[in-house]
Amino acid sequence: MIEIKHATTQDVLYRIEQNSLLDAQLDNAKIAGADLSNLDLRGVTFRNADLRDVNFSGANLQGAILKNADLSRANFESANLQQVDLTNAFLDDACFIEADLSHAILRYSKMSKADCTGATLVRADISLADLNQVNCNDANMAHSDLRGTNLAGANLNGANLTGANMLDAKMVDVQMTGVHMENAIGPHGKMVPIHRMKTKHSRWWEFWKR
Repeated sequence: MIEIKHATTQDVLYRIEQNSLLDAQLDNAKIAGADLSNLDLRGVTFRNADLRDVNFSGANLQGAILKNADLSRANFESANLQQVDLTNAFLDDACFIEADLSHAILRYSKMSKADCTGATLVRADISLADLNQVNCNDANMAHSDLRGTNLAGANLNGANLTGANMLDAKMVDVQMTGVHMENAIGPHGKMVPIHRMKTKHSRWWEFWKR
């Protein structure tokens, strides 16, 4: 039996009648505030779960399914989130510092003010998500799908957006100094010319000047 406990109070929040969390089904679980750091959580399902303030730092969540889960203020620092499904998840104020979200699905997710500093989001599907005021400083977002995404007030300084698709993205007050943009598609559907693949300017429309 595995007991999931609250990080601070050590109260038991959830019991599982098995010896491993690998591929465990925890849909609708209410474990807000739990400590799941550094655990092997590959393939686990957390659909519609209450995961507010959960500590996932250093955990391996590759292939996990967290659709519609409430992960507000969750800590994913240095976690492996490759191929994770976070469709329509609530991720406001969540921490993804140095996390690996390669090929992750974040479609329709709410990530307002999330910290993705140094995170890897290569080929991630972030389309139609709300990244209002998100911090993606030095993040690797190469070939990511940002179509229709709300990036208003986002910090993309130093980010790698090579080959990213930002068609119809909302980019009001976005910080973009030192961004790599080779072959990226902008909000208006135009591709960045090669000679503009990196710029010192912070205004997004500067990238498509010829």
